[in-house]
Amino acid sequence: MTPTFKKLQWNFNGLEGTLAEQKGLRLEARGDGFYYKVILHFGSTLIPISDDILEELRGQTVQSPEPFFKFFLEKVGYSSYLTDQIRQAVEEAGDVNGQMQAIQQFLKQTQN
Repeated sequence: MTPTFKKLQWNFNGLEGTLAEQKGLRLEARGDGFYYKVILHFGSTLIPISDDILEELRGQTVQSPEPFFKFFLEKVGYSSYLTDQIRQAVEEAGDVNGQMQAIQQFLKQTQN
C-alpha cells in the first residue's frame, strides 16, 4: 500500500506553511521526556495514548490484525464518536490489515 498525502495550509500568527497529511492511522513516539510517550494521528486528530493502554496493546500484538483492530478500538476509542472516526480513517486508507500490522510492529519496536 502506498501512502496517500494531501497538503494542508496553515497560518499561525502570521506564519504560513504547508503540512502533508497521510491517510490512515499512524503512531508517533515522543520519548521519555513527555507525559504521553505515544500519540495516535489520523487526519488532523491527535490522541494521546497512556502508558497503561500502551502496555495492554503491546500484550495483544500476537493477535491477527482484525481481532487486534477491535481491541485497539476498545482501548483507544474512548467514545463512540472517536471510535467511528478511527474506523472511518482506516476505511479511507483501504488496508485494515496493513495498518494494524504496522501499528503492531511499532508497538513491538518501542517496547521498553
